[in-house]
Amino acid sequence: MKKKIAFVCVHNSCRSQIAEALGKKLLSQYFDFYSCGTQIKPQINQDAVRLIKDIYNIDMEKTQYSKLMTDIPTPDIVISMGCHVTCPYIGKDFDENWGLEDPTGKTDDEFVKVILKIEEKVKELEKYK
Repeated sequence: MKKKIAFVCVHNSCRSQIAEALGKKLLSQYFDFYSCGTQIKPQINQDAVRLIKDIYNIDMEKTQYSKLMTDIPTPDIVISMGCHVTCPYIGKDFDENWGLEDPTGKTDDEFVKVILKIEEKVKELEKYK
């Protein structure tokens, strides 16, 4: 049975959604990936949707949506994307805190830097298999 990895962000609309999409693309043979937040937004960040589609040919809006922690299966590994505020206690300690800046409202170049950092960090998750 595959381990479940959850990416947690406050709004579950950008960084955690990107991580879920890239996790599924890169390491789905080892893990099941989920993203969630402590609050939700009505839609995934549209810059993230556009750039992930352009770079990886993944349409996040087809298979993903903003979710709360209670909307996903109990994860084995929980990763904070980097709240830069007080991260909530979600029933277990975070296994990792990636400390990523939220690219919302920034240029495409800044967005792509965060996306590439997320890709790099997702690939490192292979250590948990």
